[in-house]
Amino acid sequence: MSSRSLGLSPALYDYLWAHNDEPQPLQALRAETRELPNAGMQISPEQGRFMGFLVECLGVRQCLEIGVFTGYSSLAVALSLPPGGRIVACDVSEEYTRVARRYWARAGVADKIDLRLAPALETLARLLADGAAGSFDFAFIDADKEAYRDYYERCLELLRPGGVMAVDNALWNGKVAEPSVTDRDTASIRALNAFAAADPRVSASLVPIGDGLLLARKL
Repeated sequence: MSSRSLGLSPALYDYLWAHNDEPQPLQALRAETRELPNAGMQISPEQGRFMGFLVECLGVRQCLEIGVFTGYSSLAVALSLPPGGRIVACDVSEEYTRVARRYWARAGVADKIDLRLAPALETLARLLADGAAGSFDFAFIDADKEAYRDYYERCLELLRPGGVMAVDNALWNGKVAEPSVTDRDTASIRALNAFAAADPRVSASLVPIGDGLLLARKL
């Protein structure tokens, strides 16, 4: 729910981006998405760069993405994948993913992205039924918040030991720290943050990048 990291002054944000790189296809996609009614659903560019860097550091080859929107996060990750790397990308919107497909093709990474247009839990269940448990290196979750715990559990099954899950909107524009805010989305995000921090199956870290990222490494 934030197109830039929380709490940064304009001057500090400009400084941050003077020392980061955003390839032209990502710049163009961000500019086009900014004109859409739900533009706030797009991740911040520094978050995209961080996830690409993380993928490079981990030597990721097999990725999951839950929630594609116009494809910025999948494009950022795909650009950092080695030859033969693959993203299984889950979404339900033909309209928004049509934009994503156009930019994946423009950037030359369309062959790395396997888009599954179906409810994500169905796609994840199908992957598990097909024997894909423990085969993915990285998972990014950025979809309906009430289902976050379900996505977390399925992705944890699909990740290999040492694989990393990144859950977006973990700070939810600061609402998770406001006890008076009790809507279902906020409550679901709070619950997952607390659960992951105590989950003996993972090593977790909550970081203030973009709208907050919950990072969980499968032990």
